[in-house]
Amino acid sequence: MLTSPESQHSSPDAARFRTVLGHFPSGITAITSRDAQGRPVGMTVASFTSVSLDPPLVAFLPGKTSSTFPVIAERGTFCVNILATDQEPICRALSVSGGDKFAEVTWHPGPHGDPVIDGVVAWIGCTIEAVHDAGDHYIVIGRVEDLDADSTASPLLFFQSRYNHLVSA
Repeated sequence: MLTSPESQHSSPDAARFRTVLGHFPSGITAITSRDAQGRPVGMTVASFTSVSLDPPLVAFLPGKTSSTFPVIAERGTFCVNILATDQEPICRALSVSGGDKFAEVTWHPGPHGDPVIDGVVAWIGCTIEAVHDAGDHYIVIGRVEDLDADSTASPLLFFQSRYNHLVSA
């Protein structure tokens, strides 16, 4: 394992850590599922990545304080919705706690009945393969069972604590 002289010192404070990592642009996903009564549930997550091609696996990292993730974990399935540039209001709606997060969100059932939000850049239907403890978050590994994309849509991005979008050259 590589180490540097800085790694021998104390860890950076949370605010500095967040600020520096905010210099890495990320796409914004809405992780959706359904609760035990069949109602849609969802949360926004910027920490999403592909994991493996064979088998096809992806991962997202929900915070341990999330009230939505336990509902998704209980169901065992979820849909990753990669939000489009014009879907900032959906991102904001799914980022708050409580209330009817889907009141203004149009969607249709995807694999396992989990919500596929209309107009997304892409969606990925998954079954939870594993959940790992990781500090104040979990690492959730999902086995991809179905997916689709709209090659004409542009993604909503998050960079330096602001929403952004791609500009074509």
